[in-house]
Amino acid sequence: MRTIFFFVGLVGFFLNTQLSAQISTPPASPFSKVEQVVGLSEITIEYSRPGVKGREIFGDLVPYDKIWRTGANASTKITFSDNVTIGGLKAPKGTYAIYSIPGESEWTIMLYKDLGLGGGVARYDEANELGRFKVNAVDLPFSVETMTISVGDITNDGAHVQIMWDKTYLALPVKVEVDKRVMAAIDNAMAGPSKGEYYQAALYYYNTDRDMGQALEWINKALEDNERFWNVTWKARILGKMGNKKEAIATSKKALALAEKANNADYVKINNDLIASWK
Repeated sequence: MRTIFFFVGLVGFFLNTQLSAQISTPPASPFSKVEQVVGLSEITIEYSRPGVKGREIFGDLVPYDKIWRTGANASTKITFSDNVTIGGLKAPKGTYAIYSIPGESEWTIMLYKDLGLGGGVARYDEANELGRFKVNAVDLPFSVETMTISVGDITNDGAHVQIMWDKTYLALPVKVEVDKRVMAAIDNAMAGPSKGEYYQAALYYYNTDRDMGQALEWINKALEDNERFWNVTWKARILGKMGNKKEAIATSKKALALAEKANNADYVKINNDLIASWK
C-alpha cells in the first residue's frame, strides 16, 4: 500500500511540474529593444520597462542622489555601431550599460563597461566607467506610465536619446561622424577604382573567359608603379590567352626575375612552366 501511495505521489509531482512549466505570465517590466539609424551609424538600446503603477517614482521608489540601473531587471544597454560623442563624452563604438544618479533638476549619466552588474549597484566601481556627464531633468505636463527610452530629434549628424518616466524627461545629446566619412567616400569614388580593384577585375575576366583586351587594360592599371611577381605573372597569363606568346614570354621572364629576387619558389616554378608551355 505504501508503494502505491508513493507511486501516486510521484505521478502527481511530475504532473504539477509539467503544468507549472506550461504556465507563462506577463513580466512586470517587459523587455524592449530600440534600433535607430542616425546619420551613417546605428544606435541600439535594450532595456526593461517598469511601470508607475500608482507609486511615487523619483525621490521615493528611485531615490535621488543614488546610483540607479536606469530601468528594471538587467542593466539598460546602449550600443553604438561607430564612435560617437554623447553628452560631450567621446564613446568608442561598442556596448555600454547606462547607469544614472537622479536628481530633482539634474541627473548624472554614466556609461559603464561591466555589462553584467545589473541592479547590484553596491558593487558599482567607478574604475569600470567609460565616463559620465550631466543632463537637465525636465518636468512633463503629463505622466508616462511605462518607462520609455527612444531616439528622437534626429538630424544628419545627431539625435537625442530620450528617457521618459512618470513626469520626468531627459534628453541625452548624441553626435555621430558623418561629414568626414561622406567626404572620404566621395574622394575615393572620384579617384576611380583602386589598383586592387583593377587587379581583381582583370583576374575575374581571365578566369571566366571574358574580353582579354579589357582584362589586359585593367591589369596594366593595376601594375602602374606596383609591379609584383604575382600581378606581372597574371599579365603574362592574359597575354598568353590572347595568343601573344612572344610578349607573354617576355612578361613571364620579368615576373620570374621578380620572384627570384623575392625568393618565392612557387612563382619561380609557375613562370618557368608558363614560359616552357609557350615555347
